[in-house]
Amino acid sequence: MSGHFSFDGAAVPFEDGETLIAAATRAGRHVPHLCWHPALGPSGACRLCTVRVDGRLAAACTTRAAAGQVVECRTPDLDERRRLLVQLLFVEGNHFCPGCEKSGDCRLQDAGYALGVTGPGFEEFYPRRPIDASHPDVWLDLNRCILCKLCLRASHEVDHKGVFAISGHGVATHVVVDSPSGRLGDSRLAADDLAAHICPVGAILPKRRGYAVPIGARPADTQPDGPSTGGDDD
Repeated sequence: MSGHFSFDGAAVPFEDGETLIAAATRAGRHVPHLCWHPALGPSGACRLCTVRVDGRLAAACTTRAAAGQVVECRTPDLDERRRLLVQLLFVEGNHFCPGCEKSGDCRLQDAGYALGVTGPGFEEFYPRRPIDASHPDVWLDLNRCILCKLCLRASHEVDHKGVFAISGHGVATHVVVDSPSGRLGDSRLAADDLAAHICPVGAILPKRRGYAVPIGARPADTQPDGPSTGGDDD
């Protein structure tokens, strides 16, 4: 079964079983997101992709498309919700964009620019989080982690290794590594695993490849509204 739904007034085709964000992305329509990736199953972790479907709020990454749906995405009230979410993500971690090599290719930064986030908006937490540089090819900086669960899902669904998991509650929630020592260097993570490249921010980065893409050639330089596919452009 297939058909069309209305997306901000435009007709968007879909295939049977497709989610709203998958169909919209395929049609060239950008839905703000942080935790969606076309190679992974639905999650709904970040809620940045929340849209209004026939008058009701729903996550575009978990809602199946249906013929005749009326989907609103970029409205002032929905963007205000997204702006609040992005501000909270910035203040809950340590995101110093000018000093991060992911700058210009960071989905959180893209969302901030697109939504007009010019300041924290709230008191910043400045948490003390560890940096794990024990792996020979990849380093893990939990200061930048936004708990999107992309690395966890990629490791389970695609790499079939289960290297990452989530532990803790509330503000103490954090990513943990499945290894005897809890260190990335003792895990089964390989440099070519999807989990090593899927991070939308600068929490998981390859070593010895810093600032490889010059200013002017970064995704944000050529796609001002942010990448429209998610994760697979790293």
